[in-house]
Amino acid sequence: MREENDAYLWHPLYGTPQGAEVAAAAVDAQGVVTAWSRGAWLLLGYAPGEVVGRPASKLLAVGLPDSARRSLARREAWLGRVALRNQAGRPVEADVRACPLTDAEKQVQWFLEATIPQEGGEGVDLVLQRSLLPHHRPAQLAVETATRCLPADPKAGVGGDWFDVIPLSGARGALVVGDVVGHGIHASAAMGRLRTAVRTLADVDIPPDELLTQLDDLILEEIEEGIESVSEVGETCLYVVYDPVSRCCTLASVGHLPPAAVTPDGSIDFLRVAPGPPLGVGGLPFEATESQLPEGSLLVLYTDGLVEARDHDIDSGLRTLLRVLAEPAPSLETTCDSIFKELLPTRPDDVALLVARTHALGPSHVASWDLPADPVVVVDARRRATDQLMTWGLQEAAVASELIVSELVTNAIRHASAPIQLRLIRNTALICEVSDAISTSPHPRRARDLDEGGRGLFLVGQLTERWGTRHTLTGKTIWAEQSRPLHTRVPPWHLPTARTPLTTPA
Repeated sequence: MREENDAYLWHPLYGTPQGAEVAAAAVDAQGVVTAWSRGAWLLLGYAPGEVVGRPASKLLAVGLPDSARRSLARREAWLGRVALRNQAGRPVEADVRACPLTDAEKQVQWFLEATIPQEGGEGVDLVLQRSLLPHHRPAQLAVETATRCLPADPKAGVGGDWFDVIPLSGARGALVVGDVVGHGIHASAAMGRLRTAVRTLADVDIPPDELLTQLDDLILEEIEEGIESVSEVGETCLYVVYDPVSRCCTLASVGHLPPAAVTPDGSIDFLRVAPGPPLGVGGLPFEATESQLPEGSLLVLYTDGLVEARDHDIDSGLRTLLRVLAEPAPSLETTCDSIFKELLPTRPDDVALLVARTHALGPSHVASWDLPADPVVVVDARRRATDQLMTWGLQEAAVASELIVSELVTNAIRHASAPIQLRLIRNTALICEVSDAISTSPHPRRARDLDEGGRGLFLVGQLTERWGTRHTLTGKTIWAEQSRPLHTRVPPWHLPTARTPLTTPA
C-alpha cells in the first residue's frame, strides 16, 4: 500500500502524452477519493494527503447538476460545468469529465478530469481575480475564517467583490470586505488596486476610520489624475479590527452594509456601524464604532449581492440572513454553504462572504505590568519578563526577550513619559509591547563606531521577525514579534541571571 502523499506519482491516469499536468482524480463507488494528480493539487491547492481517502463531495462548492447525478446512477460518462471548492474555500468553476472504470474486482471507479473554462476570455479574468484575492488564511489565534467569492456570471467575467484577512500587531486581526462597481477585468483591476491600498494602510496600523479616510483621499486623487473613472465611483468597503485580548471589535464603513454577529448564547443582530458615503464621493467624515464580543462569536461580513435580488429587497435578504445564522452549524464552511443555499439559488450579482469565529487571549496568553518612569525599573522589568516566559515554557526565548524588554523600556523612560506599560502576549508569535504617553515614533539611526548609544532599535530589529509602532488615544505602543522556537529547550542554569545589568545602550 503506497502512502497517500505519493498518490499522484503512481496513479496510471496521471500525466498526458504532451507532459502537461492534468487536474485528474479517481473516486471509488463509495464516493471516496483514491488518487489525486499534481495538476489537481495545482488547481485546487489540496495536497494528495489532504484529499485521498476522503469524500469527494467535500470538494464541491455547490451540489452536482441533476444530469450528473443521473449519469452517475447509470454509470455513464458525463461532461459538464461544476463549481469546485479550493483549499481557501473559494469556488472554482471547472469543466469536469467523468468516466466510469471497472477494476479487476468488478468495482466501479470514476476517473475525473477538470479544466478551467476559457471561452470568451473568461480564463484571463478568473486568473486575474484569483491572483488578487488572498491564497491562504494567516495563522493566528484572533479568528478562524471561512470565505466565499462568486461572480454574478462566470461567462461574463469576474466582478469586483473582494475580501481580505490581515494580521495586525498585538495579535489583532483585520477583516475586510469590499465591492467595486462593474464586472469583468476592469472591475478586477480596480479591486486589486483597492485591496493593495487597504493592505498598505493596514501595515501602518492606523484606526479603521482614519484608514478609510486615507483610502477615500487616494480614490479622489486617482479620479483627478484620470486613473479612476468618475462613472465608477461608488466603491464600498467595511474594515473591522478585532482584538482578542480586549475582545473589542472596532469597525468603520464607507457605504457598506453592517456585519452580522452571533454570540454563543444565541443572540443575533447586526453590529452598530456609522456608514459614511461610498469611496470617491467625499464631503463627510468617517466614524468608527466599537462593540464587545464574547469569545466564540461569529462575525459575518458580506457584499450587497448576497442579500439583494430582483425578487426581494435588501431588508428581506437581511432577515433571511439572520434566520440562517440562527441555525447551529458544525463548522464555518457549513455556515457559508447554508447561507449560499438559502440566499443564492441564482447569482444576480457578484458576492463576497467572510465568516469569522472570534477567539480570546486570556491570562494564560497575556501578562502586563505598569512601570514607573525610573531607570532602576529596567532590571525588574527584565526579571518579570523572564519569569513569565519560564511559566509559559518558553525558556529558549528568554535571552532575546531580556534584551528587547531592556531596550524598549529604557527608551520609554528616557524619551517618553508615564504611564508606561510592559505587555507580553503568547500567540503564534511571542510579542513584547511597551506603551507610553508620547505619540512621537522612534526611528532607528546609524550609530558611529565610537557612539555609546543609538543601537537599541537596530538590535531589536535583529532579534525579532518584525517590529513597529502603533498610535493609541493616549500615546503609542512599540511592539516586537519573535517567532516562537518551541523545539529547543535551554536549561534555566544556562540563562543569565535576571539581576545581571545589561550594558547595551538604547
